[in-house]
Amino acid sequence: MFRGEALPVRLFRRRFLAILGGAVTLGAGLGALKVFELGGREVEELKVEDERTILPQPRMKGGLSVEKTIERRRSRREYVDEPVLLGDISQLCWAAQGITDANRELRAAPSAGALYPLELFVVVGKSDLEAGVYHYLPKGHMLERVKAGDYREQLREASLGQEWVGRGALDFVITAVYDRTMGKYGERGRDRYVPMEAGHVAENIYLQAESLGVGTVTIGAFVDDQVRAVISAPPQHTPLYVMPVGHVR
Repeated sequence: MFRGEALPVRLFRRRFLAILGGAVTLGAGLGALKVFELGGREVEELKVEDERTILPQPRMKGGLSVEKTIERRRSRREYVDEPVLLGDISQLCWAAQGITDANRELRAAPSAGALYPLELFVVVGKSDLEAGVYHYLPKGHMLERVKAGDYREQLREASLGQEWVGRGALDFVITAVYDRTMGKYGERGRDRYVPMEAGHVAENIYLQAESLGVGTVTIGAFVDDQVRAVISAPPQHTPLYVMPVGHVR
């Protein structure tokens, strides 16, 4: 089930999160919450419905310079069987589509007319976050769970059997809702502006992954309808990229 808009986060929850320095999973209907420390260790867990996980706040200073990260950037397809933890997932989501100007709700990657036609899904397999398909909500820096379970193998099959899609600890899927951009820019929006934006987002993921010491690669060979089914996205979503992420050999 896909829910496109984040619920408001109450002030006391924000203060609670700030004190913990961690991530909170909200039960939209029940008000229940699951608390993680920044390293991903679970402190408290309650059964919730319509789970939304408030991610740890992204770090604004990394260990590598921009120049060194660009120099090291490579497509990496060989991964070891280790989890990618919640803090790194948070950082990657922020680099891809995170809000960097709260007043104007501008994001980390440029978008024609600030229309933001792209959506980010995370197919989580091996992490301290429960396996499942998640949809990133930039407003509130949250992940909402679309469905539970490890769907990496199904995504690999949808990606023409490319084994690294199944071997990554998780996979990002970038989709486009073309109408958001075409309403202002017409066919040029679909043919030029949206693909350009997807490239910006993918490169941000590449560079952030390199900075974090994990690897990724862009995948464009897949069956659109099958990928859409794996992530349970609505029909107006067109998958543009699959990007596995994992610790490299």
